[in-house]
Amino acid sequence: MRVPKQERQQLLVKLLKEDPFLTDEDIARHFSVSIQTVRLDRLECHIPELRERLKSVASQQMSGTVKSMQAEEIFGEIIDVELDDKAISIFDVQDVHVFKRNGIARGHHLFAQANSLAVAVLDDDLALTVRSSLHFQKPVRAGDRVVSRATVRKETLKNKSTVVDVLSTVESEPVFSGEFQMYRTTKKGG
Repeated sequence: MRVPKQERQQLLVKLLKEDPFLTDEDIARHFSVSIQTVRLDRLECHIPELRERLKSVASQQMSGTVKSMQAEEIFGEIIDVELDDKAISIFDVQDVHVFKRNGIARGHHLFAQANSLAVAVLDDDLALTVRSSLHFQKPVRAGDRVVSRATVRKETLKNKSTVVDVLSTVESEPVFSGEFQMYRTTKKGG
C-alpha cells in the first residue's frame, strides 16, 4: 500500500535525520517508489542530494575539530568525530579505485580511508602511524559505499602511542579491519 505523498515526505525527513547515509536508491526501496519520486520529494522538502548532505554534515563536524590533518588531506569524508574517542567516515568507491580486470577495489584505498580516520580522530597536532595490523575480509567493488568507524582505545602505550581500531563495512557487512598504533606528541588516555 502506497503512503500518501505528504506523509511520505514527513517520513523522508525523519528517515534522513536518523540515517544521513541513505542514497536515493535506498529511499526508493524503503518507500517502494521510483527514484524520480524520491528526487522530487527531496526537492519539495528542500533536502539536498546525498553528497551535499554529507558535505554539510562533514563541514559542521570538522569545523575546528580535527587537529592532526587538514580536511583536504583526509581520504574519504569524515562525517562524525569525537576526538580521542570515535569517528566515522565514508568513501564511495568509483571505477578509478578498482582493478580494471575484476572490478575489485585496490586495497590501498581502503587502507588510506582507515589510516586517515585513525589520524584524524586523535586530539593532537601531530599523529603518525607507527604500525598497523590489517585484515581484508571481503572484496569491495565500484559503486559500494564504505563506512569506516574508528574507536580509540583508552590505554596509552609507552612512547606516547595510542591504539585506534578501525572497522570498515559495506551495507553493514565487515570488509576491512585494522589496528593502528599511532605516535602522538602528547600523552593521552588512562
